[in-house]
Amino acid sequence: MKYLIVVPDGAGDENIKALGDKTPLEYAKIPCIDSLAEVGEVGTVKTIPDGIAPGSDAANLSVMGYDPSIYLTGRSPLEAASIGVPMSDTDVAYRANFVTLTGDGEYEELVVSDHSSGDITTAEAAVLIDMLNNEFATDKIKFWTGTSYRHCLIVKEGKNGFDMTPPHDILERKAGDYLPKGEGSEFITEMMKKSYELMKNHPINIKRIAEGKNPANSLWIWGQGTKPTLTSFFDNYGIKGTAISAVDLIKGIAIYAGLEVAEVPGATGTLDTDFEGKAEAAIEAFENGQDFVYLHVEGPDECSHQGNMQGKIQCIEDIDKRILTRVLDYLRKSGEDFKILEVPDHKTPLAIRTHSSTPVPFVLYDSRKTVAPDKSRSFNEKSGLKGSYFDSGHSLAKYFFTGE
Repeated sequence: MKYLIVVPDGAGDENIKALGDKTPLEYAKIPCIDSLAEVGEVGTVKTIPDGIAPGSDAANLSVMGYDPSIYLTGRSPLEAASIGVPMSDTDVAYRANFVTLTGDGEYEELVVSDHSSGDITTAEAAVLIDMLNNEFATDKIKFWTGTSYRHCLIVKEGKNGFDMTPPHDILERKAGDYLPKGEGSEFITEMMKKSYELMKNHPINIKRIAEGKNPANSLWIWGQGTKPTLTSFFDNYGIKGTAISAVDLIKGIAIYAGLEVAEVPGATGTLDTDFEGKAEAAIEAFENGQDFVYLHVEGPDECSHQGNMQGKIQCIEDIDKRILTRVLDYLRKSGEDFKILEVPDHKTPLAIRTHSSTPVPFVLYDSRKTVAPDKSRSFNEKSGLKGSYFDSGHSLAKYFFTGE
């Protein structure tokens, strides 16, 4: 038996007037997954537990079969594992975004206009990280280069529990209203403020502005946490697996779960990701004896944060045409039984440009089951509401892998 989970990150949404009161999933042309829905199972799942912020960390842990209320210790420690950052039990990791701030005056008056600095390249970001380490690094503080705008700060024997805000939650709002809070957090705020003075006129940003791109002119530090401990995925389900993603967070979850991580050179986490490369990586994993592939695509979420409706629709369609169609064709020709689950980790409604805790739709297909075709079943929010309901992502994962 082969198992495939496809996660179109943030693909869930709400009705949009410009789309005829349809959601992007309803509007998009996705014949492959809709064909599986017609002869499979559709439903809705609550991936974010009550009381937990709707982050991709909690949501992907949930979809992969781990209860976030038990296993989530913070976002950045998961990303640190992917980057290769060694963490002790007393270290605190933070996500260090490169963001674009706009406006004049004091730092507090500047507006968070882009949480990703125009999807700055990793090569450009690495130069800025080196500069920041030259300025801030000590025997207890160090920045580590991640991917694009997503980086890591490690504080040895650090203090946890500060009140910190993800930058994608505060787009077009003043920075000063969302600076870190809590006793001892002042050093984080001071680094953020000083980073702006260091970065705003850096040659990389002068060049980016000249090219019409958003500059990476400030750090935004958030996502704190300590080293987690996940139970082995193989021990949980007796299944060997591989994760495929451009995002360090997903790779980190996989590492802690004991899954292999496939590297796709053209995977970017944006609209220009190598869709075919991800499909081929999934096929290669199955051919090499893996039972399970977790295939994550970040593009719909990034488009939602940017308010890019057409881009979100295009990415949803590309996942269907350029990834799922190829992998499904391989699985059908392999002669083995297989199951496919496609489910967003969370909704990222274009209207709010940030994550939502609202339950998301899913499609589950089992090649062994003969189900009478029903064209009313499809991969979208309205169809999902007519099907089964799971009150947690990890219960859906258990059902997918074990049938229980």
